[in-house]
Amino acid sequence: MTSNNDLPTALDLPMVVPLPEDTQKYFDVCVDKLGMVPNVLKAYAFDIDKLNAFAAMYNNLMLADSGLSKLEREMIAVVVSSINRCWYCQVAHGAAVRALSGKPELGEAMVMNWRMADLDARQHAMLLFSEKVTKSSAEIEERDRQALRVVGFTERDIWDIVSVVGFFNMSNRMASATGMRPNPEYHGQAR
Repeated sequence: MTSNNDLPTALDLPMVVPLPEDTQKYFDVCVDKLGMVPNVLKAYAFDIDKLNAFAAMYNNLMLADSGLSKLEREMIAVVVSSINRCWYCQVAHGAAVRALSGKPELGEAMVMNWRMADLDARQHAMLLFSEKVTKSSAEIEERDRQALRVVGFTERDIWDIVSVVGFFNMSNRMASATGMRPNPEYHGQAR
């Protein structure tokens, strides 16, 4: 069994060695851009097909063109993760909110109580909707979607909000249930 501190989760699922060339290149890009390979990627690297599926979905939802800014998507990630009490995602995506906004207090508010943040009407409506989808998705009604349209979200934007919320609800459960540990580097970023 591998030492618990050597693995990104509480499960004994070490990364494939050696990593396939494409995976190694992806991890090298992470190191160049982030200064590390996020533990969530290391966690999935015991099964390259699962890693590729996870990374493709994440990259599409969080980095591809959207009517939602990268900051807005990260804000959703943190609010969902805060509701679900996912330590890994609160730390990692809280750091992203701090970096993208240039406001450390915004990242902290997203983790602790998003309603205390200085938000515009669009952000407030988006996060209120995200919270309701996370807590009680079966109770979403047309008036909830309409509240998003009123502040300028398009039909595609609403789809993207729901997609990000759904992805992080799944990811939160994976991270929490496997004991995924945030990379230590996240704690000091953009402070």
